[in-house]
Formats: sequence, structure tokens, C-alpha cells
Amino acid sequence: QEKSSRLSAALFGEACEISQDQLYELLKYAALGACHNATQPSWCHIYHQSHLAGVVVIVVHEMSQLHFYKFYLQFKHLRRVFRHRFTLTPSANFLASLYGERANLKSQNTAQGLTTTSSECVPKSPDLQCDPIIRKYGEKKRGLTSYTLTLEEQKKNDYPIKGSPGCKGFIYTECDQQRTDSSPLFGLDCEMCLTAKGNEVTRVSLVDAQGQCLLNELVKPGSTVVNYRTRFSGITKKMLLPVKTRLSDIQTRLKKILPHDAVLVGHSLNSDLQALEMIHPSVIDTSLLFARNEGRRFKLKFLAKAVLGKEIQSEQKLGHDPAEDARAALELAQFFIEQGPGKVAELNLEMLLTAEKLAEVSKNKAALEPQGRRVQKQLNEPPRLSKPCFLDCLQVTGQKPLLLGRQELDSSGLRQSNPSASNKQILQRALEDIPLSTFSIIQFSLDPDYNASHPLADLCGKARFFLFTYKLTDMLTIYAGPFEEGFSLKSVEKEFGKCGPIQSLTVVTETHQPYVCIQYEVLEAAQLAVESLNGAEVAGSCIKVQRPVTAAMLDCDVLIKELELDVENEGVIYVAGLKKSLTETDLREEFSQLNDLETLFLPKDRQSGKHRNCCFLKFQKPQSAADALELINGWTVKGSKLRSRKALAAGHLWKWIWLMNHSRGRQGGYILHEKREQVSDSEQDLRKKAKKLDHHIKKLYRSLQNNTLCVVLFPGVSSVHGAQSGLGLMEIKDDRGRSAC
Repeated sequence: QEKSSRLSAALFGEACEISQDQLYELLKYAALGACHNATQPSWCHIYHQSHLAGVVVIVVHEMSQLHFYKFYLQFKHLRRVFRHRFTLTPSANFLASLYGERANLKSQNTAQGLTTTSSECVPKSPDLQCDPIIRKYGEKKRGLTSYTLTLEEQKKNDYPIKGSPGCKGFIYTECDQQRTDSSPLFGLDCEMCLTAKGNEVTRVSLVDAQGQCLLNELVKPGSTVVNYRTRFSGITKKMLLPVKTRLSDIQTRLKKILPHDAVLVGHSLNSDLQALEMIHPSVIDTSLLFARNEGRRFKLKFLAKAVLGKEIQSEQKLGHDPAEDARAALELAQFFIEQGPGKVAELNLEMLLTAEKLAEVSKNKAALEPQGRRVQKQLNEPPRLSKPCFLDCLQVTGQKPLLLGRQELDSSGLRQSNPSASNKQILQRALEDIPLSTFSIIQFSLDPDYNASHPLADLCGKARFFLFTYKLTDMLTIYAGPFEEGFSLKSVEKEFGKCGPIQSLTVVTETHQPYVCIQYEVLEAAQLAVESLNGAEVAGSCIKVQRPVTAAMLDCDVLIKELELDVENEGVIYVAGLKKSLTETDLREEFSQLNDLETLFLPKDRQSGKHRNCCFLKFQKPQSAADALELINGWTVKGSKLRSRKALAAGHLWKWIWLMNHSRGRQGGYILHEKREQVSDSEQDLRKKAKKLDHHIKKLYRSLQNNTLCVVLFPGVSSVHGAQSGLGLMEIKDDRGRSAC
């Protein structure tokens, strides 16, 4: 079974805060692997990076960690799927810090080779013996049969194979005759659209060894078309309206045209045969024939220009011409066979590609500023050694990064502003373009009109923070009573302290009989008190335990349930009632008999540094956590009876609670109340937008290919008016649409 990529991150417990440089480190390694000095990030580990299908980064502009928890119920998909989370240091220019500094590249393509100021992105003049083409085929000429894919190569590259489970119903071409070096070559290319079924053929072209077109026909898809992909296929709804030819008709015609010893040639021909639902035993794939290191592939357009001197897939045309592409692939294969691997390697295709990319980037960057300013900068500024951008490195290695949203990359790799794009438009473009790119940055926004750097927006942001603070405060607070006059407050504190660390405890005297208001430091403690002490006898009284009744608390039970279902809390339980004298070593020994225990987190007081009387246990399997809950409740550890429940608060939320508890007293109740009123009118509208945004991300995530690393970033806000930390969520999608962890 093919290995899948996995992601491991030590992010359990208190929030792990990641800097922009550390995020850059992760994305660079995920995109480039060991090339270009990319190394494993220091704070997490990607296993089998070479098996990643791609990297997709979703940036939600003007959003911070605060927004994620404020709209927690609305972000249903995000919290149930993305189990790896981290706090992100805010940046004044987030996208620039994400790309890394764009180096001032100066390239010169001469007969002697290529020189550049960014040596990290440019390969040196290659030793032909190390060329991947020579390593694969040797230097001598061979016949065409030496370049046809073996059965194993076809399986590895997802070609339809006779008898395989995924090819049920596929048509076999019946070209079973033994191939020889004089067998006829045929170029094949298809254009596809996206339908309810998946990729379906809309146009098929077949050319013979002389380049004559034998078949060039439109095809009516069998299922409802979702996306015509006109930008690439050239196919429109109007073109297909009069078409009556179906896939079965094309299959029959191809079987008649192809002789029994035919060899099909194409560029990534597996996708064409899959869409045609046909099996052919002998193929030459030019994307594999012109071999590159580490499984990378040259694009057909580049090979046609570099090897044949032909321009294809012109941007002036609407979509690709399949007959042109089929002919180009055929001629490339003929060139390779006639000239031999040695001559092909001497073309130095890797260097040609690098020179082309760097010259294009340098030329277009220079065109961005006026001549006078450019000359003045050259006179006044010393040479600057800057960190090369891994997006530039992607481009010069033949990979085309995708940037969609407020800023986009044009065909030359330059960033352009596109502020008017809606989230829906960006999503549609992303669904269409992401499969064509190995690295994508998709930018959404909660509200396109919202600008967090504006003073008024900053005021609203603080107001929303205070509103969020009130809700958390209410959830952490419980009221217990009634008690008899003269009851022992110390007894109450002792009993309720068994549920977790208490922040404050006060007696309410405005009632007929005294009540006690208890504010905890963690949500689990407050919830445990409500669940275990309501109706219990405490300090000589049978008491009722409840949270305050406020408008913000009406959906408290729903929020508690959703927190329990949060994927980050899966397999995590909260344990209270520990003696503060117990060390982490003592606890590990006590809990060693629990199956599949992975991590123990013992919170500390941020001011004194002392351990709290509670801990969190993380298990490898959710069922092991459920079994541990049954065992632990009622356990006695060194004279202390333990209480436990499912975890509710992730490390980030735990940190927020602590900050809120220690800052609330400095705010002033009247001001808080006033600011709550300021945001109440737009609150419902923002919730709807957050829910819609979550749906967009869900749709995008589900469309991703398996083994794709997906990172969602709430970049935070950094301005002259203050800063709010960001939040990152990440997953590697697997066959079940969940993390491959």
C-alpha cells in the first residue's frame, strides 16, 4: 500500500505560539521538501513529505483567534475536522511575511550558463551523468519499446489496468499484438469538464505518426455539467448543445482506428484514458519520459518550446487545442527516440526552465516601477541580501503557485489586487484551479467591507472582545445555595475546589438565604460542579448549582455539547481533585495502567508557577479515553478522590480564559455594558456570514485530493491601535476526509 503523509505536532496543553518565520518554515518544507535548503519545521513533523499531493493555505483576512472562539458554534466544520491548532503571532503585513521576502533577482542567460543573486533557487550547470534522464535510460539511443511504461509504472501513475477494481466497465482497446520498435505511434489528448460524476470527456483528438488528425470530435457528457472549465478546455455550454456523440461512440471509433500494435503517446496520458474509460496496454507518457528529480514533471507547453521550438497553449486562445497538444506530445516522443537520451540531457532543460522563469520574474518586477525611481534606487540603495521566497522557488522548479482572493498571481507570477472578488467567486475559482497547482493560497474574508486596521474597526473589535469575555465569564461562573445562616464558607470552598481551580469565591447576601458565587479558572471545573454537586449536600444544606441566567447563556448547553465534539478535544479527558503536592512523575505512575495514554498535561499557575489541582490526559484512541473516564471516577490517589469528565477547552481557549480572568477586574462594568450594546445590532449578521464562510471552507476542503496538506489561517490583527493573536488550523486530508494523524 502506498505510504500516506502524516502530520505530527506537539500542540497539546497550553497554546503553542508560532511565529511568522516558523509558519514560513512549515510551508516551505511542505512545498519543496529537502530541495532549496528546506528542512523539517522545528515545531511539528511531516512524515513522507514526498507523498503530499499539494499544499492549500486558506487565509481568512481581518480575523483573529478571538473570532474563531466568538463564532465557535458557526465554525462547525473547522472545529470538527482540523485537529492541529496553534496560536499565530500577528503581522502588520501578513501575506508578505507568508511569502518571505521576494529577492531582487538578476539573471543573465549566456552561452556559458546562468548566473543569479539568488543561488538557492537556481541549479548549477549539471553533470550529465547525474541527469535524471541519463540515470533512467543511459546515454545510448534505444528503440521506442524501451520507453513504453511497464505494468508497474502504469500502476504507480494511476493508469487504468485490465482487471483492476477501479476499472470495472472500462473498454479494452484489444491492441494485444507484440510491440516492436517499428510499431506505429499515435498522439492522444482529451479535454474534460467537471460533472456530477467527476471528470468527463468533452473533446477527443487523435493524430498519427505524420501529425495528421484522425479524430477531433466534441463529446456530450453523460452527467450534468458542474463546470465547463472553459479557460482550459475551450468548451462552452453553447458548443455542446447540438452535439449527439457520446463516450461510447468515441470508444468504438478508437477501437476501430487503432491497429493491434499501436502505441499511444500523451502528456499525463493516464488522466485521458481514465476519462475515456479505456484500457490500452502500451503507452509513452512524455511527462515521465523527460524525467526530472523527485517526481516533478515538465509542463507540455515548456517542453514544446524548449525542445521543438513550438509555441502551444497560447494565452490569446480560449482554452487548449487537444489536436495541437496531441501533436506536440507525439513529436516530443519522436524527438526523444530519434536523438536519444544523451542529446536530450544536453539540452539542460532544468536550466532552461530556470532561466525562463527568472528572466520573466525579473522583467516584470522591473516594469512595475517608473524608470526614474528605479535608477534612483540603484544609486542610493546598497545590494540587499534577502530571504528568497519559496513561491519564486516553486516557479523556477516548474511548479505554478496559485494565489486567489484580494491579491492574485497573474500568468507572469506578479501579484495583482482584486478587492472586489466575493467569497463565492473565489471559491468557484479555487475549485477549478487548485487541482492544477501544487501550492495554493486562497483568501477569504468574513466581511469584505470590514477593515481591522481602521480605528473604528479596532473599537468594534474591542467591543466584540468584551462581549466574548462576558460569555466566557458567565460559563466559568456558578451559583450554589441556598445555605443556612452562619454556614462554613471554608467547607464550600473545599467541596467545590475538588472540581478544579477556583478563581474567586464570594457570598451573595442580597437573597433571602445566602448563596455563593464561584468563578472557576477552567470550563471543565465549572461544568463538573454543575453535573456532580447539583442536589448534593454541602455545608449542611441540600443545594442547587446553576450558572447565571443571562441572554448570552441561553445556548450554553449547546456550546458545551459542541465543545465536547470538538476534534481537538477528541480522546482528551479532564481530571480534578489532585493534591497539589503530587508531581508529574507521581501522576504518570498512577495513570500508567490506563491503556493508550499518550500525553499528560499538568497546568501551572501563570504567576506562581505552581501546579494546579487538575490535569488533562490525552489518549491515542477516543474509546480508550471513554474507558479511562469510567475507571478514574471514584479513584483515590494518595487520599484524594478523583473526578473526571470529557475535556472542553483547547489550549488556546484555556489561555484566553486565564487572560480574561486576570484582566476583567481592570475594565469597569459600566463601559463593558455600554460596548456590548454597540455591537448587538450587527451580531446576527456576522454569525450568518461566519456560518457561510465555514460552509465555503468545508466545500473547498472536501474537493481536495487525498494527501493534501490544508492550513487555515486567522492571521490576527496588528496595527497602531493594538494587536490580536492569530490562529492556525491544519490537517492532511486522507481517504475519509479527516486527518492522517
